[in-house]
Amino acid sequence: MTTTPATLIVVDDDPEIRELLVDYLGRHGYRALAAEDAKALHGLLTSETPDLLIVDIMLPGDDGFTICRDIRRDSDVPIIMLTASADETDRILGLELGADDYLGKPFNPRELLARIKAVLRRARGGSPADPARARLVAFGAWRLDRMTRELIDERDERTPLSGADFQLLQVFLERPEQVLSREALYELTRGRPAPPLDRSIDVHVCRLRQRLGEDAHYHQMIRTVRGAGYVFTARVEALT
Repeated sequence: MTTTPATLIVVDDDPEIRELLVDYLGRHGYRALAAEDAKALHGLLTSETPDLLIVDIMLPGDDGFTICRDIRRDSDVPIIMLTASADETDRILGLELGADDYLGKPFNPRELLARIKAVLRRARGGSPADPARARLVAFGAWRLDRMTRELIDERDERTPLSGADFQLLQVFLERPEQVLSREALYELTRGRPAPPLDRSIDVHVCRLRQRLGEDAHYHQMIRTVRGAGYVFTARVEALT
């Protein structure tokens, strides 16, 4: 059976980087397209449904942050952001806006390829699915539809989750009542060890808490364990 290659769109104003990545990713089995700015990207999106976006932060006109925010209004397509800045603020802001991963410039194309594979794997539900794992899981006042990656509230209203939010919630649901360190959460969600002093997991936990309607003073399900990490306290029940 022939497998349709994943479609990737590279958004970068540097023509050499666009050409290099389109060629490199094409040689590794992907259907790679390129756009030099936000306007060109939106033009492509009228006819293409990409599986993943690779977006440079520093772009003429609308920057990568604006693109990420606009995309997240109506799509959960995975986004990897590229940044030439060493400032951790850029990386944190990108994650807060819904990016799934980031990579600093200059970078080795092999590392980008590895991250693309990891993000796509997470977006498709991680490692090969366990047949015993239910599609619908209940916890607190919520249900999670693993197939569509949607949160379902008590009124049966559905909210799509980004790849990063879905993967983090999956980790918690599979390990209730276990204290998980930031390093463990990073490795379980990203598939690689956490960089020294990285605090991006805190950003993801904060965003997931907001998704679950928990305020800063009363974290009923995701609790902070001082000096140790986080623990998911809700009872988890398989429905179907």
